[in-house]
Amino acid sequence: MTLFPQAGTRAAKLTVLGIGVAFMATACGGSSTPTASESTTAAAAGIACPAPEGGGGAAASQTAETGSIPPSTGTTDTPLRIGSLLPTTGSLAFLGPPEIAGVNLGIEEVNKAGGVLGKPVEVIHRDSGDTKTDIATQSTSALLGQGVSAVIGAASSGVSKTVINQITGAGVIQFSPANTSPDFTTWDDKGLYWRTAPSDVLQGKVLGNYMATCGAQTVGMIVLNDAYGTGLAKNIKSAFESAGGQVVAEELFNEGDTQFSSQVDKVIAAKPDAIALITFDQAKSIVPLMTGKGVKPTQMFLVDGNTSDYSKDFQAGTLKGARGTIPGTFAQEDFKKKLLAIDPALKDYSYAGESYDAVNLIALAAESAKSTKGVDIAAKLKEVSEGGEKCTSYAACVTLLREGKDVDYDGQSGPVTFSDAGDPTEAYIGIYEYQDDNKYKAIKEEFGKL
Repeated sequence: MTLFPQAGTRAAKLTVLGIGVAFMATACGGSSTPTASESTTAAAAGIACPAPEGGGGAAASQTAETGSIPPSTGTTDTPLRIGSLLPTTGSLAFLGPPEIAGVNLGIEEVNKAGGVLGKPVEVIHRDSGDTKTDIATQSTSALLGQGVSAVIGAASSGVSKTVINQITGAGVIQFSPANTSPDFTTWDDKGLYWRTAPSDVLQGKVLGNYMATCGAQTVGMIVLNDAYGTGLAKNIKSAFESAGGQVVAEELFNEGDTQFSSQVDKVIAAKPDAIALITFDQAKSIVPLMTGKGVKPTQMFLVDGNTSDYSKDFQAGTLKGARGTIPGTFAQEDFKKKLLAIDPALKDYSYAGESYDAVNLIALAAESAKSTKGVDIAAKLKEVSEGGEKCTSYAACVTLLREGKDVDYDGQSGPVTFSDAGDPTEAYIGIYEYQDDNKYKAIKEEFGKL
């Protein structure tokens, strides 16, 4: 759903969509296409995903810092000021704490390393709400009024669509750690929109193929009717059908809806082997409706918008065996410890790495540009993500920059290499499995390139 006309595009963006997606053909082991021996429907026989392979470990580790960091080779009268537009209310509020913790950890480490251009980086946090409210517009106006050079957020693609023109039109960077809608690849953003989360082209490919390798031949989908939900559903469907499967039901609902019985009944009536829930926190209402009608948790497949801790929401075992996907690498233990030091109440870590990386990349680009102006920083973001000497922390990277070297930042979200469109050109998709306590456990990572 496009809320604003796109008057023009960066020509280079168009090349991204033509490259295609490359990832491991055996998404989670075995053939990606159901074999003839699987002709009996999985709904009757029960689908069984391949056994977990254990944790990941693909995320960049923090390298130990040695020696002193050289002083900045540039100065600024205006300190780098970063705003965050992340959800503390609304249907994606569960993503707010890890994203905000990632931002705060990044700010803390940047300032411990001497800040940017000789001054500490400042951060201002504001709530994004969701698309049912006008909170994001009000928060954006407040951030712009306080002179931020970059806004980290929003988490929701739908919310970002309501403020992207407002932010980029002011000459300020919008840097989302969680937007996955493919629409942003060709948005007329004046080169000021960037993200560390990969497009849903990749997550959709991985999940569609994964359901097929789990033995599903037919899939039903319950889909949030917004840019995020319909975009992800389109890519899941394409991948699943390419693997030989069939989508037998696709039921939509709107943000703000509270009744989902009609959608659940129609999907179940189609007797799919598996059901993909492409929702936000509406899953809290939808899952009990499905289990109450006999749907097994092993038939359920969740996505980044709803793969969360449900230990306080459902009875033990409700989701045991359900699977979910979240873009990004598995959060490493040392990174988790640092996040918990920032926010001891954290339960989820989704997009914390992407938020942390956004801070580091903005700070490095500002240092490289010797400027805290949004347009100058944006001009250096791609440069600090590729081609130079590998480094995985602000301290290590800024040391190299100040020694006159080129840097290639790889972060907690994985290797970060930007296209001209501001999209990551390669990324990991984590696959998770729910345990008896309705918490999810990392089981596998898929690496893909756009």
